[in-house]
Amino acid sequence: MTVESGVRPVAVRALTWLLVATAAATVVVELLNFWYAPEPGLGLWVRTGWALMRTLAWLILLNQVRKGRTGARPFGLILAVTTIFAVGRLIVPPTGRPALPGVVGFGVLVVLCVSVVALLYKHPAIDQHLTRPAKRLTFGPDGLSWQEGAPRRVVSGWLMTARVAAFTYSPLMLVPCLISVGELGDKPEYLLAVIFWFVAGFGVSYVVLLNTFFLLRGKRLAKVVLGWAGVGVLLIDLPLCYLLLGTDGLIRDGAPLVVAVALASYALVKG
Repeated sequence: MTVESGVRPVAVRALTWLLVATAAATVVVELLNFWYAPEPGLGLWVRTGWALMRTLAWLILLNQVRKGRTGARPFGLILAVTTIFAVGRLIVPPTGRPALPGVVGFGVLVVLCVSVVALLYKHPAIDQHLTRPAKRLTFGPDGLSWQEGAPRRVVSGWLMTARVAAFTYSPLMLVPCLISVGELGDKPEYLLAVIFWFVAGFGVSYVVLLNTFFLLRGKRLAKVVLGWAGVGVLLIDLPLCYLLLGTDGLIRDGAPLVVAVALASYALVKG
């Protein structure tokens, strides 16, 4: 059945409840990790805050699924992958073993995220449901308005995935950058490096925004630029993570960015 009929298929209703459960599980696991943390310093505060913001993203995805938006599928994939990494880096303390409740909660969250992706990509009823294009700003007799409309060109799902993955570059750089501010007391000589890191984190968001605009319009040069942008963020972020946050920071904060770049690069090649 279509979205317009007002009656959603059973699989779509199941997916919406699964998204609610995933959003709730994200909050519960993060709070458990914070509760059992021996010394919740600046790094844990920033990482927990960033992870909690993903709860809002799950609610946005829920809204997209309910409305049958075509962009829900790549958005859900990137959100599931980055959520697993964002929460996973919270359960492992700098020293000692992780708390058992946090590990169990993380296992449940992984199962929920995998189930969401499986339903989004493998269930035929959901595939038929996610057919409505996003609203866009149009000019008509009544002036400017947001309206749904058939896209002017067919956009590959892989290109949509690359677009969503690339938009995570900036926040994935800014999170460790903010954490590194707390390290300047012991490493004041890295002040300029942190400022450069902060500027680069914001700057890449504009590069991604501009290039994804042309990417969805079939411009080959946009693929090349976006690919090199992924290489650039790794060359900036990974060394600074290691210098300011050590091996622990490199694994916790560098690994999610590596995954995002790898996923975006693969999607660019496939698209």
